[in-house]
Amino acid sequence: MDVLLGVLLGLALAASIAAWSRLLAAPRRVLSPEATATRAALHTVTSTLPHLRRGLDADSATTAAPYLRALVGSPALALTDGHVVLAFEGPGSEHHRAGDAAAPLFVAAHADRVHVEPHWHCAAPGCPHGVAVTAPLHAGQRNAGTLVALYPRDRRLVPEDTQVVQDAAMLVGAQLAQAELDAQGARLAEAELRALRAQISPHFVYNALAAIAAQIHADPDEARELLTDFAEFTRYAFRGRRPYVTLADELRYVEKYLRLEQARFGERLTIRIEVAPEVLPAVVPVLSVQPLVENAVRHGVEAHGGRGHLEILGRDLGPDVELRVHDDGPGMSADRAREVLVGGREDGGIGVSNVDGRMRAAFGEDYGLRIDTAPGEGTGVVMTVPKFRAGVRAS
Repeated sequence: MDVLLGVLLGLALAASIAAWSRLLAAPRRVLSPEATATRAALHTVTSTLPHLRRGLDADSATTAAPYLRALVGSPALALTDGHVVLAFEGPGSEHHRAGDAAAPLFVAAHADRVHVEPHWHCAAPGCPHGVAVTAPLHAGQRNAGTLVALYPRDRRLVPEDTQVVQDAAMLVGAQLAQAELDAQGARLAEAELRALRAQISPHFVYNALAAIAAQIHADPDEARELLTDFAEFTRYAFRGRRPYVTLADELRYVEKYLRLEQARFGERLTIRIEVAPEVLPAVVPVLSVQPLVENAVRHGVEAHGGRGHLEILGRDLGPDVELRVHDDGPGMSADRAREVLVGGREDGGIGVSNVDGRMRAAFGEDYGLRIDTAPGEGTGVVMTVPKFRAGVRAS
């Protein structure tokens, strides 16, 4: 037995040695200089972009400057907002400091295009730089600042040097333009949310208080519970600047809203909520489900005066989550559904179009609402949200 074990160990050792020999003898892949440069440039770009998407300030400029200097290949590099130096990277940083005035050293006379200054002069003793290439940072139609690459006095620039500085400035400008668009989208979404809150208050508050008043004498305990639901829902709906919540939070307050509506309609309104537990952590715009539910109640029950059934169904679609709000009301034509999505109707469509716009602003054009309906077949409004989207977090 010991002999057999020794033979097996010997064979295993020999196989390991042979495998290592083959590995060491295998030819190694050596990247070409072009491929190495491309890899370095891609690393620089991907390291720089996330910081500039926040906009151009001292923090983002300080973080981005080393990567941009490596991309440009200059001994030193400065970023300004056109008024002050935001960041300086490289030799000379001891006398070119963030917060210093940008003009005249770091702002070219022709601020609308790339400018080469072959006799750049700095008054600081021992400053090693004597040649500058200044490129404007165009954020859309706005000049957001300058990118300045600095070289030694004896450096003879070639066209490629100027081109790479211009390309780097265009890269920065494109990210700053996107940052401004993101900020505009956030402001628009906030304005739409304020408009939606203003729309909710008169209709919902009147009906909720009427339902509570009807229960005060008949069932005081029920009236107290409804009043608590009303207080908690209105606090949720009108609470400050809270753009995103989890689906679980949104549905929790939808249930409070529905208890108030059931107090109004009694047996005329039946409700089914079936949402897969694994989709509850998904992040949605605040007040994105409630307006869909409110419209389903208004058009599925209130409008035609009969009984109505409402369903809220949520399912896992892999990378996405689908939530469907369906009523068995009279339905509508395809033309009417399109009008609802663009806010062209005054009978509740504004709320749906508001949610549609905020969904697209948060997650992209592929994540707008969809209305499945036909006359006599009820109405289903479908909301799809990604399980993860950078920059979208519940607060």
